[in-house]
Amino acid sequence: MTFTRRTFTHASLASILAAQNAPFIVRAQEAKRFRAVLIGSGWWGTNILNAALDTGAVEVVALCDVDERMLALCCANLERRGVAKPRLFKDFRECLAAAKPDIAIVATPDHWHALIMIEACRQGAHVYVEKPIGHTILEGRAMVNAAAKYGRVVQVGTHRRASPHNRSARDFIRAGKLGKIGFVRCFITYGGGPESPKPNREPPQGLDWEFWCGPAPLRPFCGDLKNAWDGGIHPRGFRNFMDYANGQIGDWGIHWFDQVLWITGLKHPTSCHSTGSRLVRGPALLTAEAQTSDAPDAQTATWTFADGPTVTWEHRLYAGNPHEKGENVGVYFYGEKGVFHLGWQKGWTFYPSNGREPVLHEDAKLNEPDGQNIRELFADFLDAIRTGRPPLCDIEGAHRATNMSLLGNLSMKLGRSVAWDGEKETTGDPAADALLRRDYRGPWQYPQA
Repeated sequence: MTFTRRTFTHASLASILAAQNAPFIVRAQEAKRFRAVLIGSGWWGTNILNAALDTGAVEVVALCDVDERMLALCCANLERRGVAKPRLFKDFRECLAAAKPDIAIVATPDHWHALIMIEACRQGAHVYVEKPIGHTILEGRAMVNAAAKYGRVVQVGTHRRASPHNRSARDFIRAGKLGKIGFVRCFITYGGGPESPKPNREPPQGLDWEFWCGPAPLRPFCGDLKNAWDGGIHPRGFRNFMDYANGQIGDWGIHWFDQVLWITGLKHPTSCHSTGSRLVRGPALLTAEAQTSDAPDAQTATWTFADGPTVTWEHRLYAGNPHEKGENVGVYFYGEKGVFHLGWQKGWTFYPSNGREPVLHEDAKLNEPDGQNIRELFADFLDAIRTGRPPLCDIEGAHRATNMSLLGNLSMKLGRSVAWDGEKETTGDPAADALLRRDYRGPWQYPQA
């Protein structure tokens, strides 16, 4: 067979996963221990750090967070693992300069990804950065260019590429078993309801709220460490505040857009149209006394491709009902030979058009906590650093998937369809192109591509 970059990366991951006795350790006897720092030390960052430590090839030398409470929780996790307390930092620049890591794990809210990832590459670190890679499209382009300029391996946390059932789904579809694909639908349908405003209050002691907001607009603080899902901004509610993240289409949507592009080989849509609303959660509110989130509680988007199927997105955060076949999250591929649902916790299912043929199914094989495959993805990351090959979830591919999310929000904000030239990264529309970036606040400078 011809051994392309794509097949090499895919085959390399398969060989990693096949080592049943030590599935997360790649040539550990040959490799040095990588010095790693974690920037963004909350719940999800700690999950990534645990997966890194599970490889046996990573030493954590520093933690960085603007919230001392997050640092304390992450240190407690390390103590339970028998890992000595590393150096602690608030400023990522000081952390990178002082610790001089081989690897920087970036698990901050979206609005910080670009500045931190680019600085880490500049200072010589390879980077594992969370998705979506940026808050605006031109941040992503600057990130792709920085990885190339500094010659660093950048792995993105689109970890579903490393999930066994996602890989076998890709093999199934690419083998032609679904036939020609005419339509793709990505979705989540979770429950919820009206949103009550949360009172603004002083940030808790140990949280530098000015630094947390950083280059993004400075909003009043609302949040509760004891109830992370209370609807406040911090520590876990930021995804529904559009100053700092991109709503459900940026959080969940990017996983499935990445799967669509990875499976089909498509690169860029040619147009996007999106609408969204808050008819159930209620109007967004921001006053001196209280605030709500401002991301849509329901959103639809449609992308066209020059040589591929129409792709759609749908989410709602109310009226939860497990009526979808298979699972209330994932992506449906509609082909001439049947319907293929690729989900999360319940694996994938193929419903053939020919009723005499059996329904096919493969269960998911996920790791706890939180049902993910980060350990496999981190093993791929280390192998990519050692060998110099592209990682499984490379920054360029993640940039294209992120752009689908961001184009959806851009169209929704404009209230009309937008064209997209993916090679030139322009809409050809001055009003739309103005939304490919945003002004940064205070001393922070927007990254140059």
